[in-house]
Amino acid sequence: MTSTTAAKAPQKPGFRKLIASLGQRKTGIMFVFGFSAGLPYALLLGTLYAWLSDAKVDLETMGVFSLIGLAYAFKFLWSPIVDRLKLPLLNKLGRRKSWLIPAQFLLGAIFIVLSTLNPETSLGWFSLLAGFGAFASATQDVVIDAWRVDVADEVATVDMLSTVYQLGYRIAALVGGALALFLADAYDWPFVYFLMGLAMLAVGCVSFFAPDTEAAIVKAENDELRQPGSLDPKIRSTALMMVGLLWGWALVTVIRFMIASLGSDPDLRPDSVEFIKYQGPIIVVATVILPAIISAVLEYWRRTGKYVIHEAVEVQSAADRVVDHGYRALLLPLTDIIGRLGWAAILVLALILSYRITDTIWGSFAYPFYLNELEYTKSEVAVASKFFGVGMTMLGIALGGILFTFIGRMATLTLGAVTAAASNLLYADLASGGRAMDIVGYYSGFTWLVGLFGQDERMSRLMLAITGENLAGGLAGAAFVAYLSSITSKTYSAVQYALLSSLTFLVGTLGRGALGEMIEREGYYNIFLFTASLGLLAVALCIAEWIRVKRQGKSGAGVPAAGMV
Repeated sequence: MTSTTAAKAPQKPGFRKLIASLGQRKTGIMFVFGFSAGLPYALLLGTLYAWLSDAKVDLETMGVFSLIGLAYAFKFLWSPIVDRLKLPLLNKLGRRKSWLIPAQFLLGAIFIVLSTLNPETSLGWFSLLAGFGAFASATQDVVIDAWRVDVADEVATVDMLSTVYQLGYRIAALVGGALALFLADAYDWPFVYFLMGLAMLAVGCVSFFAPDTEAAIVKAENDELRQPGSLDPKIRSTALMMVGLLWGWALVTVIRFMIASLGSDPDLRPDSVEFIKYQGPIIVVATVILPAIISAVLEYWRRTGKYVIHEAVEVQSAADRVVDHGYRALLLPLTDIIGRLGWAAILVLALILSYRITDTIWGSFAYPFYLNELEYTKSEVAVASKFFGVGMTMLGIALGGILFTFIGRMATLTLGAVTAAASNLLYADLASGGRAMDIVGYYSGFTWLVGLFGQDERMSRLMLAITGENLAGGLAGAAFVAYLSSITSKTYSAVQYALLSSLTFLVGTLGRGALGEMIEREGYYNIFLFTASLGLLAVALCIAEWIRVKRQGKSGAGVPAAGMV
């Protein structure tokens, strides 16, 4: 489009597109699904510790409870089962709903049962149910992420579905966090978890009305694997065995670690920090890097005609069918994405690993920074971060949805990277006294506005910094979910999205130990300058990916069917 044309183009079509997308039934259900994904996460990995604290459970035991979060970190390990396995009787509900509805009803039942238990006297059952809840919640996330890719179209675009998903997720964080705490004060914890269980059951009922891919359409077309031009079944069997052993080892390692961590003898419990630091990268190499290399080699052989069959090969035994199903579940999702992206897969992987690093790497040190370094009170931090901050995050998400409509996905993604990196400079100013924050607050009227609610300049300074960071975080989060969805194939959406999203927070998680040492040595000011500079890497990669996508003449990175901007 020329500049003249662009200047004459009215803005109304953009708003019409936005309104049409918001009016879709899929969009409303996506909002409910976002709420459904965010509520268990808030209740199991946040609010639950407040209940345990009231029950006088010791910190070491609570630390063990936190390990249920590994279910979310390694959910991709069982995503092939969720993607390909048909559940008896439930399969008639649809490809995704046959997994989604049972997971939601199971979560509702778990919360209701938890409400009948006393963590002081039934801690074993309490921890077991919380663990099952985490696995059910992570499985639900796999299904919801796949559903979003599957049902996106030109009206209910993947960008808009990603935006409303984020909004629903954030509202659930408020309901499962702040509202749950208020209700616990007014009533008690069993009442809170009983109420949240009913909410999950209600969501499960809504899910019956969600559109879905017909189960019959997703019948494993394994015959395609045995047509001329396909890889030799013996080659596929060998590759499947290698990848299957790697994934099997990783899954067993994670399960063994969680079982050992939940043991009754504290002296025999493994160190979770050491596990994440040393075993985490090995698991990623075993389940992502090595299978990706194997998939690249297989795709190269297929394209060059090496080790392919020249006539159709019949299935000879049940073992052949197992191999075909396993290959389609484990390896085809990887060969598909590598086949579509080619060498650009390296660029995409680098972008995924670095995009959210500016928030994930220092997120664990936010409260020490607010409370110890800046000496704000817990109440002040709660008001600024949990109430005002969450509102700003939701505003950022909504802004992302609007920007998708008018400037497109890649422009929004790049803008999100720029603002996320720049927001670290706001905290650098706070660490050095907040002079720039005071000037901006005074001339923008923000300090005056905050004063109307009885807050002083010092509180205004904190709220202004949190405004910038959370607006940027909401915008970047909505853009990034849309981007990940856009490079995910509808055929293999569950496995591909689970893999890509698990990589998102990898670098930040693994780098927190080193960052903690740097903070002690360098101080917060220099660290915020450092994290801002790290964000420039994501900006550069976004620009490179934007150029690549533009050259392809697409608004997303490879899957037009996932929803165009």
